[in-house]
Amino acid sequence: MTRAAERSSELDLSNLLRRARVAARALPRAPRSAALRAVADALEADAEVILAANAEDVAAERARGTAAPLVDRLALSPARLSGIAAAVRQVAALPDPLHRVLAGWRLENGLQVQKVTVPFGVIGMIYESRPNVTVDAAALALKAGSAAVLRGSANALRSNRALVAAVRRALAGAGLPEDAVQLIDSPDRALVTQLLAARGQVDLVIPRGGASLIGHVVETAKVPVLETGVGNCHVFVDASADLEMAERIVLNAKVQRPGVCNAAETLLVHEAVAKAFVPQTLAALAAAGVELRGCERTRALFPAARAASEIDWATEYLDLKLAVRVVASLEEALEHINRYGTGHSEAIVTRSRDAARRFEEEVDAAAVFVNASTRFTDGFEFGFGAEIGISTQKLHARGPMGLAEMVTYKYLLEGDGQVRT
Repeated sequence: MTRAAERSSELDLSNLLRRARVAARALPRAPRSAALRAVADALEADAEVILAANAEDVAAERARGTAAPLVDRLALSPARLSGIAAAVRQVAALPDPLHRVLAGWRLENGLQVQKVTVPFGVIGMIYESRPNVTVDAAALALKAGSAAVLRGSANALRSNRALVAAVRRALAGAGLPEDAVQLIDSPDRALVTQLLAARGQVDLVIPRGGASLIGHVVETAKVPVLETGVGNCHVFVDASADLEMAERIVLNAKVQRPGVCNAAETLLVHEAVAKAFVPQTLAALAAAGVELRGCERTRALFPAARAASEIDWATEYLDLKLAVRVVASLEEALEHINRYGTGHSEAIVTRSRDAARRFEEEVDAAAVFVNASTRFTDGFEFGFGAEIGISTQKLHARGPMGLAEMVTYKYLLEGDGQVRT
């Protein structure tokens, strides 16, 4: 029997979920903010252990030949770990999302109706690589009064074990049930299937990762799914753009962290500024290590670019690769984005108020930027403290999902003996 099979056989998922349900019942009235501050302290106190575990995961991925941007998604540093702890403290400082009255009214028969926020209960999180998601998911679920059951990818298992151990110890020390945060400590994919089929034991599952992971969860889940989406994001440089600003934005959107979902994957350039903009900007991108793939008009201005195919326009590279197309108009840019975009993040660089407003109105995406990088689509950057993921769907939640999206609601009705006739 393999080690994965042994660990899977030892892991009783039904029992784990039962313990999570018991823990969840204690959370709504528990001192959750104080517990989160303790979690942040524990992450910093365990920094040496966490970083050592992460270094093993990173070394294993490098030995497998994993692309550098994907290794970067996995890697922690002292600064990144401090940022994770800071995000937990920011979540702790946010207003309690529970017990808020969203609406209230009195019926003609005298019944008083209130619509009040409540926890989901048990939230399952299935995600790839990035260990910061382990802490973000746990912190947001806890603040929202729900238990978190976490299933990260096999290549981050050592990191996740160390992170969850610190979180659980902090919860116990703060008087909360440590079973409010649990790790599915096995790379066995059969456990994911079990989690997705656990109707009545799991109230919500949130997948976060690539298209194949999200597609698998959405297609096979028997429990409710809050879908996060992939990011085939675009930057459009309009005819009236400040070209120096546009180059800064394009470089940031592609190069600053290429392995994340809000990085730009396609650059669209209006033909009126293509001759002035394309050669210089593509040279700067190439100097930064970006592999360029362009349409015929792009390659005429920058011959070093490879020919782009239909697949390139539809691809989320998550790498130092960029597809480039020269377009004849704003209309053509909008048509391209709405055909190939994934509804994540789109940006226009323009001096034209009319072009900006039309772009904002006609682009179908969760986040639309004017004269700014797509890299800002992030719960922390939006002031949410942290995010559980970025939704590209339109039901319940869209865009970065913070605390407001981590609760549901129920109706409370109070009367004095009313009966229906």
